[in-house]
Amino acid sequence: MNAPAPALRETSAAPILLRVDAGGVATLTLNRPEARNALSEAMLRALGEALGAIGADRGVRAVVLAANGPAFSAGHDLKELTARRTDADGGRAYFKQVMEACSAVMQMIVRLPQPVIAAVEGVATAAGCQLVASCDLAVASESARFATPGVNIGLFCSTPMVALSRNVSRKHAMEMLLTGDMISAEEAWRIGLVNRVVAPGRAREEATALAAKIAAKSGAVVKLGKEAFYRQLEMDLAQAYAYAAEIMVENMMAQDAEEGICAFIEKRTPRWKD
Repeated sequence: MNAPAPALRETSAAPILLRVDAGGVATLTLNRPEARNALSEAMLRALGEALGAIGADRGVRAVVLAANGPAFSAGHDLKELTARRTDADGGRAYFKQVMEACSAVMQMIVRLPQPVIAAVEGVATAAGCQLVASCDLAVASESARFATPGVNIGLFCSTPMVALSRNVSRKHAMEMLLTGDMISAEEAWRIGLVNRVVAPGRAREEATALAAKIAAKSGAVVKLGKEAFYRQLEMDLAQAYAYAAEIMVENMMAQDAEEGICAFIEKRTPRWKD
């Protein structure tokens, strides 16, 4: 397995911590607990670098996105943004830069070859909620809470809306966006924002177990399937079936499909070649 890039090795002061275990599960940890893991410019940059390193590492087969401290993420660093209102343009260029950087990171998660599982303890609000919604799967502690509260401070959560509205139904998304109300982990599960709810303190452990289960599959097939899942969502029904049929044929021709089917018939564990 490739080692993480030196700049991404764990240090206590790093905004993002990256660790890869022997089973190919990478754990990315948001590490600004004193700032409730607000997505500062530096944290977004570090997160993008870490995702880039993971995407290029064929030894990584699944990713857990967790956080240190009592909050998963409180969203954008509003103090950092507000400080730029003294710029000549009132901060417009800087606001644009940060929003584009954040949007790029969210899209990196979706486009990453490996599945990403959020492990949520505490609150995930605004862009923090967007981060959870951008992940492929999410495990939440019973104590987790979610909100898109920008409307309460005159800043509609427009970019979080993109990920949120692709996870839950329109009416549930609109209620969260228009009221800014905090919802419980159970409500987040009910509307489809998270996959499962676990006892407090166990979200990372449960997410890691789920990641390990996925990591035991063919990495090539998981990559193929993740990409196909998101692409077909944007197509109409006929296009989606035509595209999916092509993917199935491509998949059937792959070595791991041949090996997996033979292993199933022969009642043995498959030996993936990826």
